[in-house]
Amino acid sequence: MKYKISVDTGGTFTDVVIAKEEGSLVVGKALTTPDNVFSGFSEALENAASSFNASMQDVLLETSVLIYGTTRSTNAIVTSSAAKTALLVTDGFPDTLTYRHGGKRDPLNLKMEFPQPYIPRRLTEEIIERINSEGGVETPLDKDQASKIIKSLSSKDIEAIAVSFLWSIMNPSHELQMAELIEKILPGIPYTLSHQINPIIREFPRTSSTAIDASLKPLMQKHFIELESELRAAGYEGEILVSTSSGGIKHVSDVIEKPIFTVKSGPAMAPLAGIAYAEAENLGNDVIIVDTGGTTFDVSLIRSGEIKYTRDTWLNGEWIGHNLGLSSVDIRSVGAGGGSIAWIDSGGLLRVGPDSAGADPGPACYGKGGTKPTVTDASVVLGYIDPDHFLGGRMSLDTQAAKSVINDAATQLNMGLEETAAGILEIAGEQMIKAIQEITIQDGVNPAESILVAGGGAAGLNILPIANSLGCSKILLPKTAGALSACGGHYSDIVSEYSASRYSATDNFDFQGVAEIFDELNSKLDAEQTSLKKRGVSKFTKEFFVEARYLNQQWEMEFKLPLSEIKNSQDVESVIEEFHNVHFRRYAVKEEGGIIECINWKGRLIAEMDKPPHVRGDEDRESDSAPDREVSAFFSSHGKCKTPVYLGSKLPIGTEISGPAIIEEPTTTVVIYPDTSAHVTTSGHYLLTS
Repeated sequence: MKYKISVDTGGTFTDVVIAKEEGSLVVGKALTTPDNVFSGFSEALENAASSFNASMQDVLLETSVLIYGTTRSTNAIVTSSAAKTALLVTDGFPDTLTYRHGGKRDPLNLKMEFPQPYIPRRLTEEIIERINSEGGVETPLDKDQASKIIKSLSSKDIEAIAVSFLWSIMNPSHELQMAELIEKILPGIPYTLSHQINPIIREFPRTSSTAIDASLKPLMQKHFIELESELRAAGYEGEILVSTSSGGIKHVSDVIEKPIFTVKSGPAMAPLAGIAYAEAENLGNDVIIVDTGGTTFDVSLIRSGEIKYTRDTWLNGEWIGHNLGLSSVDIRSVGAGGGSIAWIDSGGLLRVGPDSAGADPGPACYGKGGTKPTVTDASVVLGYIDPDHFLGGRMSLDTQAAKSVINDAATQLNMGLEETAAGILEIAGEQMIKAIQEITIQDGVNPAESILVAGGGAAGLNILPIANSLGCSKILLPKTAGALSACGGHYSDIVSEYSASRYSATDNFDFQGVAEIFDELNSKLDAEQTSLKKRGVSKFTKEFFVEARYLNQQWEMEFKLPLSEIKNSQDVESVIEEFHNVHFRRYAVKEEGGIIECINWKGRLIAEMDKPPHVRGDEDRESDSAPDREVSAFFSSHGKCKTPVYLGSKLPIGTEISGPAIIEEPTTTVVIYPDTSAHVTTSGHYLLTS
């Protein structure tokens, strides 16, 4: 097969990246169509295919693997539009989702309203049963009472059911009996059992995972079934893989069973592209990856070549929102993308986001009825985006509409037009800086010691002043930055993860109990490997992780184990040493001789996929380092400047460009601010120096 396709369906744009046999990546971009995602996908695919004189059908017929990422599940959670779901819990524990972890960001803010739980209290039912912490049955499951409650759910128009019983991770018999009752009484209603989706200690994250997964099943199952049907109708016969929040990919049939893995799955692909590009340019393996889309600005981190993971992934706000509870790529997001709306608060201060104009109506400059100023409108007013060359000239922007909405804000602020537009970009940049600091400085990482890889269609608009504020001297902006997450799909592997809980402290290690956990994890990983071998995968890697903490600490830290089993005291010492090293690397402190408590264990199977080779830029192409034209652009520190505009497709390898200048790519724009510069690397990417 000639091609491999990766797709990322965002809130504003749908990105398609086609990998050709020789390794070159071709990007296509189109506005997302929420009502029929295939429309936006097919338009983006047609756009990418047209760049090498092929049709969408031609490419699909010659493609063996398609990797699909979507924000649909994330948006459903954020907008509370997932299925109407009932939560069944142990009698006496109806408020797990209400109390969450029990904390909040501003404990002295008495005006803060208590947030609503993911599943409302009126849809939470208590089931008479009880398992103790050792797996013993304290109170048998009352099947009659449980049956009556399940029957009552039909009158409430329930679309899905989440079952999360206390200590089901130690003995799942009661949850399994509930599954049998649900299938008998309400056949066809999707449900999720907590011990199957997220078998870990801590009631809130386990229950939260269960509730979210169940609520997504009706929506995402319908979505994937329709997408597969339309792809087959268009002539595609290859495999359909879906990106997941773990930074890997899974077969679509597996994701249909556990749709929670698609939450934040698009941004989870960006780190894979970031580390691949940074290593190809010999820039090291300590990388900060930022992805500026139309709706959000996403940040992730790689230290010593390893992606940072967390079980604390929140949507709609840390502590007050909804927690995935699963181990997933650590991504910090703020509502500061190209479509983020600028507004003036009650105190007369200019704000940006988190609301977004999305794809419909989009920013005012799209000419589709948008009436509120956005970051994109500000960039048009500043002269950074040429209205006649947006998306490679495929979409013409309305400059007057952009000026009109920015002028409305300027009038309220009693400021000039360009000054207001620059302020919008700067305020958006401050939010982006804060997101980067949260994942770096607050975790003991100095951002100045990392290479910054910038992606997303809006990344190049203000990444240089952001990097300067953080002390990052070098920024790598890939030629395919406009579709960084979709590019990450091409550097991904099939990843399967299984978790289990077993408490064991290093001063009295439970060798037998932990051995049982490893046997359980290995059994599941081996079964997955056997299944993948039947699908033609031949290269596999196993990794094991543990979530551990120093004695009496509140939160655990996940790290990769240096061995695949723990049989004796020497192995325990290896685990202790690795914990100390990782803890010191992340937080600059370690407690020598301290007792370590191991809580949750995880096994990961990586089924390696073929990756596109990194292609050097075409040194023989017809190139021209002269600017294509000159525009007037506004910079806060210099005012209006005559600014040359270069076409990225014509710049030869090794070209050095000093700011102020603008480089135009079909799917992104790179603004080179005064007193900064850009270098075209051997791979055709842009190395920016602040």
